[in-house]
Amino acid sequence: MGRYIDDILQPGEKILYSTTIHGIVYAPGLLCLAGAVACLVASGGGVIFPLAAVGALLGLIGLFLVFRAWFQRWITETDVTSLRVVHKEGFIQRQTFEISLDKIESVDVTQSILGRIFGWGDVRVNGVGEGSKTIKMIGAPIEFRNHITAR
Repeated sequence: MGRYIDDILQPGEKILYSTTIHGIVYAPGLLCLAGAVACLVASGGGVIFPLAAVGALLGLIGLFLVFRAWFQRWITETDVTSLRVVHKEGFIQRQTFEISLDKIESVDVTQSILGRIFGWGDVRVNGVGEGSKTIKMIGAPIEFRNHITAR
């Protein structure tokens, strides 16, 4: 399965910038996995059964959260082309947002303190008469905005 943007490019249109959801979405799953390892080590290899059971449960939850984060990143694409901004979410049920660069009125970036430190944020693309779309937790939101506004 190829990228969505490759299927919809118009003749002469070029991809200027591509991004997706920031890798921080893996953090909850990785923290659960670290907790699972800590519980299993503290249980003495299963000698303390309740602690080993908690470790196994945390491990299962962590694996689920890591898989969900990977899948979310895999099915989300955000691109700036020479003509438009394209955002796609979904696997079977697809939701897309496309707006011509000529119809963009402003691009707003919202970042928390941790988002500024680690490089993620929310970007709101405001269109002239076309509404707006907020793209959550993308990597390098300032660079994304700069590719939209620099012409």
